[in-house]
Amino acid sequence: MVGFCVWFTGLPASGKTTHAQLLAQSLKRQSCPVELFDGDRLRQEISRGLGFSKQDRDLHVQRVGELALERVRAGQVAVCALVSPYRVARDHCRAMIGTDRFIEVFVQAPLSECERRDPKGLYAKARSGKLPGFTGISDPYEPPLAPDLVLDTAVCSIQENVQRLDSYLTHQGFLPWPH
Repeated sequence: MVGFCVWFTGLPASGKTTHAQLLAQSLKRQSCPVELFDGDRLRQEISRGLGFSKQDRDLHVQRVGELALERVRAGQVAVCALVSPYRVARDHCRAMIGTDRFIEVFVQAPLSECERRDPKGLYAKARSGKLPGFTGISDPYEPPLAPDLVLDTAVCSIQENVQRLDSYLTHQGFLPWPH
C-alpha cells in the first residue's frame, strides 16, 4: 500500500494548520494511518537553528518533504501544513514524493484577512520593521500556479473546506481508505 501527502500552503494565518488538523482528525476516524507535520512546530525541532533566508526556508521545506516521503513510502498519509513560500521548493517536494501521491492545497486568504487574524502578532511586528523578511510583507509568497485544490478561507467556512477536501480525496481515489 502506497500512501499519499496532502501539502497545505498559504500565507501565515491563512488557516493551513487548522485545516490540516481537521483533515488529520477526519482521516483518523476513517482508520487512515496519518501523521500531521506542522511547519511551525518542526521549525523548532528538525530545523532548529535555521533562519528565514530563502536558502534556510527551502531547506526547512525539503526536510519536511523528506519526512512526508518516509510516511508515504510506508503506506501512510502525510498531512503537511507550512507556509512553504517558494514554488520551486514545493515542486521539489512534489517530484520527490511523486506527482500521483502529492496533493497541493492552496489555503487562500487575502493578506488583509491574514493580518486581521494574526494570532501571534507577527504581521504587526513585520509592518513596524521589527520582523524583517516576513512572508507576505517583506518577503514574497509565490502562490501555486496549478494547485490540486484551492480552499478560500475568506469565502467558505472551515467545515465547508474540509468537506470539499474530503470529496476531492474521494473523487481522486485516495478515500475510502482500504482497511
